[in-house]
Amino acid sequence: MNVWIVNHYAIPPSMGGLVRHYYFSKYLQKKGHSVKIFTSSKIHNTDINMIRDKSLYREEMEDGVEYTFVKSRDYKGNGMDRVINMMDLPFKTWKVMKRFYKKEKPDVIYTSSPDLFVALFALLFGRKHKIPVVVEVRDLWPESIVEYNGMSRMNPIIQVLYQLEKWIYVHADQLIFTMPGGKEYICDKGWTKKVNINKVNHVNNGVDLAEFEENKKLYNLENSQIANDNAFKVVYMGSIRKVNNLQTLVDAAKELKNQDIHFYIYGDGTEKDMLEDECRKYSLNVKFEGRVEKKYIPYILSNADLNIINVQGAGLNKYGCSWNKLFEYMASEKPILCNLPVNYDLIREKKLGIVKRFANGKEYAEEITKFRQLTSEEYGEYCQRLKECAQEYDYQILTNKIERILKKAIDSSKR
Repeated sequence: MNVWIVNHYAIPPSMGGLVRHYYFSKYLQKKGHSVKIFTSSKIHNTDINMIRDKSLYREEMEDGVEYTFVKSRDYKGNGMDRVINMMDLPFKTWKVMKRFYKKEKPDVIYTSSPDLFVALFALLFGRKHKIPVVVEVRDLWPESIVEYNGMSRMNPIIQVLYQLEKWIYVHADQLIFTMPGGKEYICDKGWTKKVNINKVNHVNNGVDLAEFEENKKLYNLENSQIANDNAFKVVYMGSIRKVNNLQTLVDAAKELKNQDIHFYIYGDGTEKDMLEDECRKYSLNVKFEGRVEKKYIPYILSNADLNIINVQGAGLNKYGCSWNKLFEYMASEKPILCNLPVNYDLIREKKLGIVKRFANGKEYAEEITKFRQLTSEEYGEYCQRLKECAQEYDYQILTNKIERILKKAIDSSKR
C-alpha cells in the first residue's frame, strides 16, 4: 500500500513527539508499505517552525520516517493566531497533496483529528480523486470544547461543528477511535441511522517496547537525583495545567511531608510556577524537574516506585480514555495510581494499580501509603501484570490492526 497520513499535529519524536503516527509509519514501512506524513510546519507547544521562507512545503526524513511539513502560521497558546493556523492549514495541505498526487496516487488516506478542518479537507480530497479515506478520532471535537470550556451545546458555532463532525463520520470509509467508547458516542448522538456502526474501529495508543528498553539503557539523566534517591518515589509525567488538577497531588504531598516519600513532577504548563512556589513555601518533598526529551522517559519511569495519572474529570470519561502516558507507565512495570475513574478502564480491568476519586489530599495520601506498604510479593504481582499488558499495546502489534483497517477501506471502496 501507498499510505498518506494527514495529521495537523504529527510531531516527530525528536521534537517533542505526538508519536502515534510515527510508530505506525515506522512499522508499516517494515511491513513493506510506503508511508508519507503530511503535517504542520509549526511544531505544537514549541517555538519551532520548520519553514521560515516562502516555501509551501518541506520534505524531511525525521527519525526514519518521511514527513512533508506544510507551511503554517506561528502561534502561542490558544489565541486567534492558533485559530487562523487551524483554518489556513487545510487549504495549504490540499495544495501540497495535489502536487504529490500528480506524481503518485496513494492507495488510501489516513487522516487524524481533533482538527476537524484538516480531516474534512483530507476527506474531500479523497472523494474528489476516488481515494478511500480512514478518519481517526483522537479527541471528541466539539464535545471536548463543550465539556472543558463550558460552551453551550446550543451555541451556533458548536452546532455547526457537530454537523461537520457528523458529515465526516458519515462519509469516511472507515473510522478509528482511540477511546474505546466510539460506538457508544455515536449512539448517544443519535447518528446511527446515518453512520454505519460496522465501520467504527477502536485502536488504542501504545508504546514501542523495543525502543523503550533501548532508551532505558542508553539515556539517563545525570543531573537527576531520582536513581539514587532511597525514598519511596512518586512520579507524575505530563502537562501542568488546570485540566491536570495537580493541586490535589500537592495537597497529598502536604499530608506526607514527614514521611520518606518523595514526589517528582516532570513537565511544564501554566500552573507550574504557582505550584512550585507553594511546595517551596511548605518545604514539601516535591521536585519540579521540568520538561524532558522523550528518550529520557523510560529511565525516569523505571526509577519510580509509583506512577501517577492525575487529571480533571469531564463527561467524556464515559467513552474511556487513551492517555499516551498510560502505556509508557505499563512498560516501566511500576504500579499506577489514577485519580479519575472512567469507563472501559484498563487500570482497573487489568489490575495495574488503583483508580479512585479523592475527596481531599488526605485520601490521596492514604492510597499512596498503601502502595508503599505492599509486600515485595504483592508489589511484584503488579509489576508482572503491567509487563504482560504492555505487550498487548506494543505499537508493532497495534500496527497490524491499523494495516487491516486500511486494507478494509481499500477493499470496500472497490465494491
